[in-house]
Amino acid sequence: MAPEDIKKLRQELGCTARELAGALGIEQETVLAWERGDLFPTKRFVGMMEELRRKGPEAIPRKKKKQANASPLQVLADPELWRLFRKLLSHPELRSAALKLADAYPDPTDTPPA
Repeated sequence: MAPEDIKKLRQELGCTARELAGALGIEQETVLAWERGDLFPTKRFVGMMEELRRKGPEAIPRKKKKQANASPLQVLADPELWRLFRKLLSHPELRSAALKLADAYPDPTDTPPA
């Protein structure tokens, strides 16, 4: 696989070198070295990249970007919040553990508005 093939793959997958490296279980610098032509991927990694190409952009694990100062309505619209809420309702032992963990955090209603 030539350096331009790796760049094209990243373009097809819409991912960064770091994200591709994460999907392959290697360091970002290795992917960058492949793209520069300083190193070349082994057959194993070529096969893994072909599999990623076949699966498409969904195959690349991505970190969710933090929402800076999300409004309360944006937070309530988050499906993960409701997934957590359903679990808290369904599992008393989880609810108990969450309450113990929450004790270490301040309650936002205790802080006067700015």
